[in-house]
Amino acid sequence: MIRVEGIVKRFGAVTALQDVSFTAADGRITGLLGHNGAGKSTALRVLSTVLRPDAGRAQVDGHDCVTEPLAVRRSLGVLPHASGLYANLTGRENILYYGRLHGLAGAALQRATDELIERLELGAVAGRRAKGYSQGERLKVALARALIHRPQTLILDEPTSGLDVTAVRMLRDLLRELRALGRCVLFSSHVMQEVAALCDDIVIIAAGKVVLRGTPRQILEQTGTSDLEEAFVRASARVAPTQGAPA
Repeated sequence: MIRVEGIVKRFGAVTALQDVSFTAADGRITGLLGHNGAGKSTALRVLSTVLRPDAGRAQVDGHDCVTEPLAVRRSLGVLPHASGLYANLTGRENILYYGRLHGLAGAALQRATDELIERLELGAVAGRRAKGYSQGERLKVALARALIHRPQTLILDEPTSGLDVTAVRMLRDLLRELRALGRCVLFSSHVMQEVAALCDDIVIIAAGKVVLRGTPRQILEQTGTSDLEEAFVRASARVAPTQGAPA
């Protein structure tokens, strides 16, 4: 479970997050929505312990993101906006390396790697260097890295950006499987099609502030619309951006 309470994050004169609070529960898929620059990626970087908040508190599976960063990282699987693969390693080597970082070794590591390569249909490319991969292939390997240690909580930053239809469908199926296993899934997006297809809960952020949160039905009721895209537009318009914010 993810719990965010009153998070503030500043970059010099720019306030990227202003008193942001929300939760993402186990066994549910939560969408963090916002236009580019709304503060989505900043919030995810705080949760993944890459950034320290200036105020407020964030917890992952009961661990504080500031005082217990190593425990948070053990609980988390993270798919960043840029996959960040090691270009000169093969897909398999990328996955094995992250498994070792999480303390896996020997037969257990090999078995977990083989299972992910099979599940994500990476057999044809797992032995190739990552620098020649397509966007979809990079996504699959990055997902395998994020899942190698069987994390309870998964964070994905705009995971469908640049993917073809087949890769998007694969990702949707995988996220639904993780939800069924009781995992907590949080992903950022501004693509309403993905949100409508996947999300149990929605958090809409604009100009660094949470402007609306709830189930899809609650979001529609609160905005008086019958369409999530229109609800997103109306909710985002509630806060006028007075200063730029990092994505």
